[in-house]
Formats: sequence, C-alpha cells, structure tokens
Amino acid sequence: MTLLKGDPITQLAFSVYENAGVFAVLLGSGLSRAAEIPTGWEITLDLVRRVAVAQGVEEQPDWADWYRGTIGQEPNYSTLLEELTNSPDERRAILHRYIEPDVTDRQEGRKVPTKAHHAIAQLVRSGHIRVIITTNFDRLMENALREQGIEPTVISSVDSLSGAEPLTHSRCYVLKLHGDYKDSRILNTDEELSAYSDSYNKLLDRIFDEHGLIICGWSGEWDHALRAAFLRAPNRRYSVYWAARGSLGTGAGELAAHRQAKLISIRSADDFFPLLQQRVETLENSQRQNPLSVELLVNSAKRYLAKTEHRIQLDELFAQETERLLSQLDGGAFTPNGVWSQDEFRSRVQSYESVTEPLARMTGVLGRWGDGSETRLVTDILKALYLHAGKIGSGLTVFLNLRSYPVVLVLTAYGIGLTKAGRWKALHQLFSMTMARDQREPQPIASTLFLGSWSGSDPQLWQNLEGFDRRKTPLSDHLLDVMTEWKKSFVGIDGNFELLFERFEMMGSLAHFEMNSEAALEEAARSNMPGSGLPLAWMPMGRAGWRSDGGHMLMQELQQEAFALELLAAGVAKNSRSFLELFVKNFRIIAGRMSW
Repeated sequence: MTLLKGDPITQLAFSVYENAGVFAVLLGSGLSRAAEIPTGWEITLDLVRRVAVAQGVEEQPDWADWYRGTIGQEPNYSTLLEELTNSPDERRAILHRYIEPDVTDRQEGRKVPTKAHHAIAQLVRSGHIRVIITTNFDRLMENALREQGIEPTVISSVDSLSGAEPLTHSRCYVLKLHGDYKDSRILNTDEELSAYSDSYNKLLDRIFDEHGLIICGWSGEWDHALRAAFLRAPNRRYSVYWAARGSLGTGAGELAAHRQAKLISIRSADDFFPLLQQRVETLENSQRQNPLSVELLVNSAKRYLAKTEHRIQLDELFAQETERLLSQLDGGAFTPNGVWSQDEFRSRVQSYESVTEPLARMTGVLGRWGDGSETRLVTDILKALYLHAGKIGSGLTVFLNLRSYPVVLVLTAYGIGLTKAGRWKALHQLFSMTMARDQREPQPIASTLFLGSWSGSDPQLWQNLEGFDRRKTPLSDHLLDVMTEWKKSFVGIDGNFELLFERFEMMGSLAHFEMNSEAALEEAARSNMPGSGLPLAWMPMGRAGWRSDGGHMLMQELQQEAFALELLAAGVAKNSRSFLELFVKNFRIIAGRMSW
C-alpha cells in the first residue's frame, strides 16, 4: 500500500502547488450546469418543446421520444439552430435568455458563479493556475475572477486574440473557445465546431504542449476541433488529470488514453475544486514558518550575535531570511491588483505580519544586543525591502502602499530593541537614514516610513481592523499589539512595555521635528497667538498624543537633566537644549488637539 493510494486529489494538489502556474484548467458545460445554466442537450429539448408548442402540439412527457417519432432523427442542437435562425446574431439572441440571469435568478442563486468557479478563481489569485480553457459561452468564470480582484485576459474570438496581452505576460488567461454569449461570433453548430482558425490551433498546441491539464465538466465527445488539438499534442512533460462523475465515454476515453490521463472520480465540480483549492492552500500553509521555527531563528541570531567570530554566520542567517521573505512577498496573495474590501484588507495585514515576523523579531534582537556593527546589515535589509515594495507601480493604491508594510514592521522591531537598550545615537541614526526609490530624492525614514509620514498610514484605512473603528491612532495602536506579541524575543521583562513603545514613537516624532530649522520654529512660537492651539510644525504622532498618562511621563523624562543631556550627547535634537524644549512645546500643543 502506498501513501497516496486512493487519493488522487492530494497527488494533484502537490503537482499544482509545486508547479505553480504550470497547470491549465479545461472546463466544459458541466460547470455551468451546476449554476442551472442548461447544457446544449437541455437547450435542444427546450427548443424542440417551444417550437412544437407554438405549432399546437400538446405537452409531452418525453420530447426527445416525440421528436424521434415525428422527425425520424435524434434531436440535434446544431440542426435546430440552423432551422430556426439565419444568422449568428439570431443564434446569439436565442442563447442569451438561457444564460443571462434575471432578477429572480440572482435572488435565488441561479446562473451565478458556483463553488467550483470561486475555488478556481482562488487558485488563480494564489498564482497556482494561470490558464483557463472553456467551451462555455457564459461569463461565470470571469465574474468569479473579478470577485477575487483579478481582471483576466479574455480571448473569445480571433479578433480578440490578435490584440490581446501575450500568454506569458498575463496573470490569468481565459480562452473561450466557442465564444461569448454576447458576441454574435459564437460557435455552436457542427459545421462551426468542426475546425478552429490557425491562430486558435497554434495557441491550443502551445498550451497543451507547455502545460499540464485539469479537465472537468467536458464530455470529450462532440467538440471535434478541440479533440483534434488534444490528440495533436506531442509531449507529456506534465500530467493530465480528468475529473468526472462515473466512467468516461468512448470519445473521452480515447483522449484520456492518448495523454495517459489520471482519472479522478468526483461527485461534482463543486466538491472537487474547493477540495483541491483547500489542499493546495494547506500545502502552502505548511511551508510557512511555525512558531517553533521562528524561535529557532531568533535563538540562532542571539547565538551568532554573542560572539564576533560568528559574524559571517550572522550575516548569512539574515541574508537567507531576507531572501525568503522577498520570495514570499512575490506570491499571489500580495498582488496589488485586487478589489478593495474590509475582509481583504484585514487578510493582507495578517499575511504581511505572518511572513515578516521571523525577520522582524531577529532584527529586534540586533537592536537590543547589537554594538553598532550590525548597522550596515539592518540598513541593507530595510533598503532591500523598501526597493522590493516599489518594484510594482500599478494596481490598487491601498494595496500598493501596503507593500511597504514589512519595512515598517522590521523598522519598528529594531527601533524598539534600540529603545530598550537605550542606544539613542543608533536610534537617531535609524530615523535619519535616507531611503530612495524610483529616482526620487532620498528622504529620511522619519518622513517616509514612520506613522503618519508613511504612505500606507491613513487612519480611516486602519480603522477597518476589527474593533478599531473608533481609534484615534489605529496604526500606532495596532503596531503596539503586534510588538506586544513579538517583544519576548528582544525586550524580555518590562514592567511598562506600553510606555517603552510610546518612547520609541516619541523619538521618531522628534527625529521628524528636526527637519525644521530652530529659527523657523522660534518664529512660529512668537507668532502664534496664546491659546490658539496651532502647532509650531506638523510631525507624526502616535498614541502618546492622546494617552495623557504616557505623554505626560515622556515629557517629564525629556525635561530631566540627566536624560536630556544623554540624548543631546547622542546627537538628538540637533544637540540643542532649546530645540528640545521647542519639541516639548510642540508635542503638548498637538497632544492637546488630539485629546479633543
């Protein structure tokens, strides 16, 4: 007995997961039937009924038998359409009513994407499926893809093929072999289905040669040109899986034997595709860092950091983890092409945190126990993540901005480690470090990635997190929650971690405030009317701005002689005591406005 005996779906899931984008899906009318869109045979019998009733024939228990007895032939879809219509436009009009959902259909869940369509769309979104071939006229597959935020390249005619995005460049390529029900150029008679154009044949030959196949809902009996393309395919570099209810017919059996297809017995497409998608997702999740492996990485960082002779191993450890993170960030879950929803935003935030956690916690270790020699390493990590975030320039703005969230997480963990260690010079240098992207002028981290200066920091956006709809500083509050979970790696025992976190944010606000000249700030202080509540200059502020206990304690700290001198000696506040006092004044003004 083998591990996978009797479980072909798990075997297929491994193939799809390990060969992301290699497998194409071939869908037939079976998938549309589950959405209560009738098959060609059902449309044929309904047309027979409608024509006969119009001619005065009484209702029959079996219209196929009636047709055979009256006409002497089997009911034929193509023959009926040719008799009833004189042009492709007329055929399209007949099909329209069988496919387009009306108000009642939508209310009762008919003629809308099924579980199978949604599962395939999720496999496309995760990057595991890229090519979909279908003989169906409907738009159920396209609608399901768009619900997942994917705009597919749809080929439904020779004309659309000539101007379409190339197959290799498309995130999702949908080939509608027989056309679209809203296009008069649909193919549905035997004559029309007997042969494809040269351009279609070349495209099919390429897909069948370069991809594995997952077939579902296709009988393999009547589509002569598609059968011919299937039989032409010379290579078997990737497997063919044929999912079907019961046994295959004679024609399908011939095709399956030709490509040595693996047969999967299913109850329905709505059972098969969701199960396949779930198993692929399970395999993907099994590759993510588990808590134990995160602890091993953190402990390795501590061990290598403790001895100078292990600096090479330390660098290699961080390089490997950074490369792992960059590779994961290229996955389909983080594409900026998507449709906004609150659930999608929450899911992406959680996913970014999950993949970034190991590297962020390791970097926090460097902040807490480093000696300054790690600065170059941290700089390289932050810049690599920041550049990676900017390499895609098109997509939904909110998702584009969120691509730099991993940089914010790593920056915050490292900064809190520095704050815990009282490494004020290194923390000041961190916030002053310049970052450049897209030929833009380099800007300090304090004005690009810190709280309100970060492009992804919109409070209304972060208020979409569960329970955050009324938060004044939702990003700051959420980062505190995240760092509270990660802090054991680089903070250890701290009786007031909340204040430590706010102290880190205060130092970021001060670094941003330093972008102003002392003379300009003094002039603003003189010009502002007493009690006006106008700040001397804008600066990003975290939760200490409205949390009076924390803000009050931090301002008291800054006015203590020993602490103030320590900061000034580290280069903070431009080495100026008067500048530090201006910051305290500005902090209190903004905090007063935030507490309203």
